[in-house]
Amino acid sequence: MTSPRLPRRGLLAAGPVVLGLGALAACTDGGSSSSSDAGGAQGGTLTIFSTSEDMSFDPATSQSLAITSLGLTARRLTAWKTSADAPTELIPDLATDTGTPSDDGRTWTFTLQDGLTFEDGTAITAATVKYGLERSFAKELTGGLTYHKVLLEGGEDYEGPFSGKHLDSIEAKDETTLVFHLNRPYGAFGWIASTPAFAPVPEDSGEPESYATKPVASGPYRVASYKAGSQVVLERNEKWDSSTDQARTGGPDSIEFALAQDSSVVAQSLIADRSDAQDAFLASFVPAAQLVQAQNDPKVGDRLVTSGPGALEYLAMNTQSEALKDVKVRTAIQYAVDKEAYRTAKGGEISGDYATTLITPGIEGREEYSLYGDAPAGDAEKAKSLLAEAGVKDLSLRLVITEDDTAAAEAIQQGLARAGITVTIQPLDENAYTSEVPAGDGSGYDLVLGSWQPDVPSPDANLTPLFDSSQIGGGNYNLARYSNPEVDKALLDASSTVDADEAAAKWAAVDKQILQDSPLVPLIYSKNSFLHGSGVKDFVIGEFPAYPNYLTVTLG
Repeated sequence: MTSPRLPRRGLLAAGPVVLGLGALAACTDGGSSSSSDAGGAQGGTLTIFSTSEDMSFDPATSQSLAITSLGLTARRLTAWKTSADAPTELIPDLATDTGTPSDDGRTWTFTLQDGLTFEDGTAITAATVKYGLERSFAKELTGGLTYHKVLLEGGEDYEGPFSGKHLDSIEAKDETTLVFHLNRPYGAFGWIASTPAFAPVPEDSGEPESYATKPVASGPYRVASYKAGSQVVLERNEKWDSSTDQARTGGPDSIEFALAQDSSVVAQSLIADRSDAQDAFLASFVPAAQLVQAQNDPKVGDRLVTSGPGALEYLAMNTQSEALKDVKVRTAIQYAVDKEAYRTAKGGEISGDYATTLITPGIEGREEYSLYGDAPAGDAEKAKSLLAEAGVKDLSLRLVITEDDTAAAEAIQQGLARAGITVTIQPLDENAYTSEVPAGDGSGYDLVLGSWQPDVPSPDANLTPLFDSSQIGGGNYNLARYSNPEVDKALLDASSTVDADEAAAKWAAVDKQILQDSPLVPLIYSKNSFLHGSGVKDFVIGEFPAYPNYLTVTLG
């Protein structure tokens, strides 16, 4: 389990952020051009430094974003087109379009492009996409995203294809036509079809557990060698046809993942632009000390790419705590929090923009608003007034954090102290945190710091995991333990709306509806910084997600 302060992702998924590389969230405000016209060329070997000791190329178990590691070897029905200065666009990948809804959004049809093949030359068919998706239900394979599992008819009872059973709600009508039957209307299924499980897998792909290191590639690269704790080498898949792929440029001839790396050591090599780091980038964020160094080194220049506003960092208030059941008390905390001090503790302006909404930047349906004033330092007097109205004196709260989050917690503590609220900070190790907060009964904490980066640029992936009452406990991420039947109904209604403009208006309304109840305080939309060598071109972080697009990086 990753730190609770790192961005979480995944509707109904109890797993952490996984890129397959150990890299965690960022979003951009800069970087190179988003096309190969920027000067990148075909050829060469790109090195990606990772702090992880291993990787998985199995789409059934992956939470990899559509633009990161798994996307190099595995195509999906749909894909993402990212840009540093425009919203991320849903585009076709294996399919000819982004899906056609019918039956008011309960049925979705996709048609595959003709002539697509795996690395061995066998055909990619509707049946191989169906089988790949069915594998994700198997109890032998765990850890993947669950959006499709809760949407497909019969998914709650299906246990995968390894015993010979198939899921009838995934219909391979012919070689190229797939029809998905959902248990309710769902407007953003085109985005769901870009998640890892929608990659094709041949039915004779071997033992399920071995597929993580020996996948059959549908993307521009195939796994040539895999050494856990050391190196993974991808080589060009000669059967990949660039003319069928809008999402990937297939620039480098090969890509090497250097595993189990020390991010500080790698960052130093990249800052110095050493010969073995010139055609490379660091998958994880630049550590704080090296970030300061890189900012102050003129030789680094635009090789340091800092994202625009991305994941939402927030202070969750346990709405089931006796001390926080009154919305006036929770609203007082909205005003008492010093976001300025919090951002300073996180590293200053480069760490993020101040947050006032729940839907994060770069996602359709987001509207800018501010319910609780525009002063980042807060309004302690307003907070005191609200506490007085609520008849509350000597409010004492327990703030649970992980052990590496003391500075940010102290910033929250000092802000609330100005309003006469006493905060006791309780650091916990990872296992204790998990047991007490996402998996616990909520009795042990009043406040907790969290962060959220959705898997797809849909407001549903932004709001439902954090605020739907079904996401309380059980390892899920409604850390505010917020339960409001009207909000549950509004979330369901918005996600069921197929018309994009109508859905966007509903999402904007439910965003504000939730925040009026003050289940959490939006703190910042985090920014993150990445380093690459001088030989790396087209290193782009779009408006969403807050990660570089691995699929379009070139060398030159």
